[in-house]
Amino acid sequence: MTAAGVTTTSPYQFKPRPYSSHVLLLKEFPSRGEGRRVLDVGCAEGYLAEILAARGFSVTGVDLPGTPHPDSIEFAGANLDSGLPAFQESFEFILCADVLEHVRDPLLLLRQCHQLLTPGGALIASLPNSGHAYFRANVMLGRFPRHDRGLFDRTHLHFYMWEGWASLLADAGFRMEALRVSGVPMGLALPQWEGSAGVAALEWLTFQLARTWKSLFAYQFIVRARAERVE
Repeated sequence: MTAAGVTTTSPYQFKPRPYSSHVLLLKEFPSRGEGRRVLDVGCAEGYLAEILAARGFSVTGVDLPGTPHPDSIEFAGANLDSGLPAFQESFEFILCADVLEHVRDPLLLLRQCHQLLTPGGALIASLPNSGHAYFRANVMLGRFPRHDRGLFDRTHLHFYMWEGWASLLADAGFRMEALRVSGVPMGLALPQWEGSAGVAALEWLTFQLARTWKSLFAYQFIVRARAERVE
C-alpha cells in the first residue's frame, strides 16, 4: 500500500492478509473514529495511520525526521531511541506497530506512552514472538540468521517471548485487556506462490496453530492494554 502522494521506500509495508498483524491491529480500533486522537509511534510512511484517518480518527504519526507521510495525518519527526517528542495533548489510543523491538529502551518509550494516554486510554501494539517454533529451531541448531524482516529482522534489538513482553508492559504501568495472535505470513516467505490457494491454506493453518498454542506458534502478539493509574 502506498499512502496518497507518498513514495514508499520502507521495507515495512501494509500487510492486508486476513491473519496478518496489521489487519488484527486495525480490528482493535472502533470502526468509527469520531475525532478520537491516535498517536502512531513509528508510523513509517503512514500505511496504518492513513486507514485510521479515513475512519475518522485524528492521527498524529511519529517517525524519523523527513519520513514521507500522507497529508491526512499530523506528523512529528523524532528519533525514538531518544524518546517521544513533547506533545501538548493526550491521546485516546497509542499504536505501536512493529516498533518496540527496534528501539534501544522500549520500557522508556512505553512509560512515555503511558503518560500521553487519556485516563482509560488504550495502547495497541504488535510484538514479535521469539518463542516461535521457527525461532527456537534455529537457535537450537546454533543459527541466528540476519534477515531483512521477520523474526530474525537484522534491525531488531530485543527478542522476547510472551512472558518478556507481558512483564515489560506491566513494568510500564499497563494492564492487559485483550490478546490476539497472528500466523506466519507465508506469502512473504514464499513470494513465488503469493496469492495461491496453497499459500492461503498454509496461512490459515499457521493461524489456527497460533490460536491453539500461542507461546510456540504465534508469529506476533497483538495486544490491547489499558494505562493503569500510577500512584
